[in-house]
Formats: sequence, structure tokens, C-alpha cells
Amino acid sequence: MHRDNMNTATNPASRWLFPGRRAGQPARPDHLSALLNEIGVPAAAARGAAIRQQLLEMPAPVVADALGYHHKTTTRLRNETGGTWSR
Repeated sequence: MHRDNMNTATNPASRWLFPGRRAGQPARPDHLSALLNEIGVPAAAARGAAIRQQLLEMPAPVVADALGYHHKTTTRLRNETGGTWSR
């Protein structure tokens, strides 16, 4: 799959933000990660930065529930980032 395929979908009316090659299916996470790495965006670092930013804006338990993380993980990350949300 080429980068150009990110701009077109099998079904343009798809409900997915990143539609996959198969109608009604999302793009695979490993494929999206490879595309990001190809253009110089380290996906793992970006994901870590995104969750840390969320923890500066919202309480750790809310982020944990929304993203499927354990609350202890988000609390630890919040403390590492200097976030001020408590409960």
C-alpha cells in the first residue's frame, strides 16, 4: 500500500478516520505506524507525548478509562509530567 492510499478509501463514506483497504474496516495499526515512521514521525514517541499531554489536561483516571490504561500507569505518568490533577 502506498502513501497515496491514505487519501483515498475503498469506501469514502467510511465511518473510520483511517479507513483500510477492505470496505468497512479500519487501517491496521502496524500499517499506520510504518507509514508514520516512513515520513519521520516516531509513532511510539508520539503516542507517549500524546498521553502525557492528555494527563496535563484531564484527571489520570479519566485518561485511563478512555484509553484502556491501568489507573496506576496514568497516575505514574501524570506524576512524571508534573501534572496537578489529583482525583
